[in-house]
Amino acid sequence: MPAEVIMPALGLAQETGKVLRWLKAEGESVSKGEPLLEVETDKVTVELEAPADGVVAAIRAEGDDVPVGEIVAFVLAPGESPPEAAPAALGVSREASVQAEPATETASATEERPRRRLASPKARRLAQERGVDLDSVTGSGPHGSVLAADLAGAAKNGAAAIETGAVWQRMAERVARSWQTVPHFFLVREVDASRLAAWRQVARSRPGGEGVTHTDLLVRICAAALREHPRVNATWGDGAIVPQEDVNLGIAVATDDGLVVPVVHGADRLSLADLSARRAELVATARDGRLGPADVQGGTFTISNLGMFGVDAFLAIVNAPQAAILAVGRIVDRVVAVDGAPAVRPTMALSLSFDHRVVDGARGAQFLDTVAGLVEEPAGLVDR
Repeated sequence: MPAEVIMPALGLAQETGKVLRWLKAEGESVSKGEPLLEVETDKVTVELEAPADGVVAAIRAEGDDVPVGEIVAFVLAPGESPPEAAPAALGVSREASVQAEPATETASATEERPRRRLASPKARRLAQERGVDLDSVTGSGPHGSVLAADLAGAAKNGAAAIETGAVWQRMAERVARSWQTVPHFFLVREVDASRLAAWRQVARSRPGGEGVTHTDLLVRICAAALREHPRVNATWGDGAIVPQEDVNLGIAVATDDGLVVPVVHGADRLSLADLSARRAELVATARDGRLGPADVQGGTFTISNLGMFGVDAFLAIVNAPQAAILAVGRIVDRVVAVDGAPAVRPTMALSLSFDHRVVDGARGAQFLDTVAGLVEEPAGLVDR
């Protein structure tokens, strides 16, 4: 059957993506894994790859904002044609979607089609805010794309600027929709982080462990806990609980263009050193705006750590269709009771948000208890 080309979700709370440019025209042959089109969200610009070998058909016009999960084209094997509903859904004629023109003719048509200037999401935002025509800027990025640094000193051309209030309004609306569609409940627990801090130093002293962070330890701890509590690793889809075999941990990363959540796939199967290296690679890629679809898809659980910003505790919004997200505050000395006497200990607040359709209160409490126990005694996980 025809292979569908679908608009992917490339960021937290993303609702649409924009088709920037087709790298293949209708009727052209394409190989599986070959770049097919460029897609832009408010966070990243990526190339989507062809899902199969075949001929491109029923493509979506450039410049369209497309809802996440919607089909933007098909790749047809010999003898196949797009589904009957495809032309209406994609806004193209049946004849145009079925007929495959010779590659030489379609290539010339593609060349005549106006191409949108390649630019990073941040560069586009800055250009709009400053009223700068991107076509007038010399780009220093890959294939001549415009980067944020290229806009330094660029003159205004009178274009309208984005109102900051409108940006915050859109963010507030996204959060409100999340609260309406996902029945959240929250659990909060303060844990003794003294051994976590100590074992981080142990891990950093070992070969390959120089870059281990508290977040790396928490990813490893959560991966182990998810294996013990598979319901928390499930997702919600089509009105039902969907079990997940793989433990894929998303890590919320703050970038200049907003929040993105790259995913460490198979986190429970990685050594601590390998996990740390992969996390560092994803964070660097996210901040450079170079995340690909595979880097942000398939997450089954998310960790959001704001401790480095001096935040004591917070409640995070579940990243649907996942069932839970862990919010991590800073490690700070607090007075606690030890054997009936006051003592100062480094402590950390963990807040877990759950989708109640997937995880009930008892299961959530059991999972949090497992996570807290591993935070307070992580030696076995660090040694592996």
